[in-house]
Amino acid sequence: MARSIDVVTLRLFVAVCEEGSIARAAEREAIVASAVSRRIAAIEDDIGAPLLVRGRRGIRPSPAGETLLRQAREILRALDRLDADLKDYASGVQGHVRVVATTAVLAEDLAEDIGTFLTAHPRVQVSTEERVSPEVLRAVRDGAADVGVLWDASDPGDLAVAPYRRDQLCLAVRRDHDLAGATEVSFENVLAQSAVGVAPGGMVDTLLRREAARLGRPLVHRVEVSGIDAAVRFVAAGLGPAVLPREAASGHARADAIAFVPLAEDWARRQFVIVTRASVDAPGPVQWLVEHLKARALA
Repeated sequence: MARSIDVVTLRLFVAVCEEGSIARAAEREAIVASAVSRRIAAIEDDIGAPLLVRGRRGIRPSPAGETLLRQAREILRALDRLDADLKDYASGVQGHVRVVATTAVLAEDLAEDIGTFLTAHPRVQVSTEERVSPEVLRAVRDGAADVGVLWDASDPGDLAVAPYRRDQLCLAVRRDHDLAGATEVSFENVLAQSAVGVAPGGMVDTLLRREAARLGRPLVHRVEVSGIDAAVRFVAAGLGPAVLPREAASGHARADAIAFVPLAEDWARRQFVIVTRASVDAPGPVQWLVEHLKARALA
């Protein structure tokens, strides 16, 4: 590894890549341009490969530079988080837990569960961020987050996994629909009913299309929306049924105007899980939050 890489050099390299110019990066970082050039040249000499490519539109990173840029940003973000966390302790905070979760989890009980945790631990800070499942796993694995919560359809790899809450995929229909009083409905029947698609390309949409393909049937929607709240409104407005997770949809506006008929198939019952890094001893606040979430799910 290049011996000349330090935090200052990393910040200067990121600035050059973002500004597209050594001169503008030097001005931004309040340093002379020649010093910036020397630092980057020292790394290039050490690794034996160029980090920057000069073109008509300015400077951009080379393939090796792209690797350094990605890693440098992660290192600098980690250092900034470390600085913020240490300053928190000076103000009496016991710790800071970073949680990343998928949209489905955040739409259900996670916020309430974190709220009860913070009531029990007022000197712990918890930050949450919404990401798709692969990014949740990556953030926990790379150390950008302490805890991840997602659907267990994703492969956690070497991460530690604990069960969290469950939810049920249902056919959401208006209360005057023929199926409104049914106790359950088969997915094959759903294919003839579903009219409102939710979050195209998302995990539920992908699951439904995969199961439809197994039945040799197409999954056709009259309209597609990006979120559960819009889907609930569309169903209530009479545009047709939609497959929705009951727990996430039941709290949205106009949910009282629709009925939720559970899908009969086993795969329609979703298990959410909590993931943490298995090889690292989690600090107290992280362990406290994980145990709290597990207890809330059992209750």
